[in-house]
Amino acid sequence: MSYLAPILLLLASNAFMTLAWYWHLRAGSQHAWPLAAIIAVSWLIALPEYCLAVPANRMGHAGLGGPFSAAQLKILQEGISLAVFVVFSVYLLGETPRWQDVAGMALILAGLAVALSGR
Repeated sequence: MSYLAPILLLLASNAFMTLAWYWHLRAGSQHAWPLAAIIAVSWLIALPEYCLAVPANRMGHAGLGGPFSAAQLKILQEGISLAVFVVFSVYLLGETPRWQDVAGMALILAGLAVALSGR
């Protein structure tokens, strides 16, 4: 099984999930939507995330012919999630990460490198 397919599916799934979690924080989105409506829209945005994440994990899991353990898939997903979040934060929210944010993310990515080493 290719390494690339599960990674690309996780990338796409994280794009949907990040959008679902943070779209309503965008500057100028201070409209008077009720919280229930924001939650409903977020759930609709998140649905495709599940449709992508589940196949990514099944394709990627070593027990089903993929190259990764479940723990590696989870840590890989977290690393991808951070990368997607930074792009979303900068380009859609207009927020630049502080050095402390970058340092914290780097520590998480270091954990990803450790988890994926020596497979």
